[in-house]
Amino acid sequence: MGAEPRPLALFLAAEAPYPLAGGGALRSASLLNYLARTRDVDMIVFRQPGSPDPARDTPPNLARRIIPIALPPTGRGRAARAVRNAIRLARRIPPLVDRFAGFGREVAAAVAGRRYEIGVVEHFWCAPYWEQIAEACERTALDLHNIESVLHGRCALTERGVAAFAHGVFREASLELERLWLPRYTCVLTASENDAELVRGIAPRARASVYPNAIPFTPPPPRMDEEAIVFSGNMEYHPNAAAVRFFRAEVWPRLREQWPALVWRLVGKNPDAVKEYVSGDPRIEVRGPVDDAVVELARARVAVVPVLAGSGTRFKIIEAWAAGTPVVSTAVGAEGLPARDGENILLAETGPGFAVTVSRLLASPVLRERIGMAGRRLQVREFTWDRAWEKLRL
Repeated sequence: MGAEPRPLALFLAAEAPYPLAGGGALRSASLLNYLARTRDVDMIVFRQPGSPDPARDTPPNLARRIIPIALPPTGRGRAARAVRNAIRLARRIPPLVDRFAGFGREVAAAVAGRRYEIGVVEHFWCAPYWEQIAEACERTALDLHNIESVLHGRCALTERGVAAFAHGVFREASLELERLWLPRYTCVLTASENDAELVRGIAPRARASVYPNAIPFTPPPPRMDEEAIVFSGNMEYHPNAAAVRFFRAEVWPRLREQWPALVWRLVGKNPDAVKEYVSGDPRIEVRGPVDDAVVELARARVAVVPVLAGSGTRFKIIEAWAAGTPVVSTAVGAEGLPARDGENILLAETGPGFAVTVSRLLASPVLRERIGMAGRRLQVREFTWDRAWEKLRL
């Protein structure tokens, strides 16, 4: 007797889950691995121009079929971005919703004649493909890495001028789309209970449940204790770029003066996006993407999270906890996580306050050890893939 055939699952992703570079890929990969434990998975994945075939980097046995959908090229310079955002404003279409729109025929062809136990759609930008996959799936799940209307609303409050106006328009446009699409899915996954409550307020008929951000378990990396502080993340992501801008103007000058040998490192994808904020200072090191963020974070004495706006929860904090590196964050940066000021994290809001708090850690190896190890214990207890999977029922 042959083995019973496994149920089928559909996984539609706006970006390739592998390689594991950045929070979006980590969250998507965790769900893909969860599905592949008990199901045979078909993966539809959008492919950026010039990027490798997603099948090349996806580990074997995670997907039986991988169907790439090629995205058209777009300009990445400031002028090209400004034109795109002007068009979005005029059309009241939030960023990236337009980027991933218009491929309904390709998605429909990929699922034609097949029947899936569940279909999982990654990122709100791809939510409208519910129309193509719903008839092929017994159940559907939309995984919200962020709540777009909340993200734009907060950015509108922290930006000025045209940028603030644009985020206000995108907030209203995102709200309309969220009210339209969220209730259609069997369930909506959010990164925290805070986000789940926000979803229920936006779309009361949506069925929201929590699937926390997490990373694969990693043994404690060696602590290098270099005289450095570190900020990690995709620098192209607007809240990260704004955080770098704020830290460079309001925090770094104070720390630079007080600690003459201190280095500030920026680690993550798309470092050119913050080049204008950090150029000209030899004590600001721009590392760009690294093979292992946890190992890189363990080299520094303090991880800084000066995030002023955002949604979801921050992988940069979870990775710093895994590294045993103490974190100084704003309250918004730590939102949605069980972060306790003075226990597993230190919180600060203003530029001067942030500088003073970072200096407390730099001056005290004992405090760094206590805060860092408390974060490590919390991460192992609650924010590994295995722990996150225990909370998921798909």
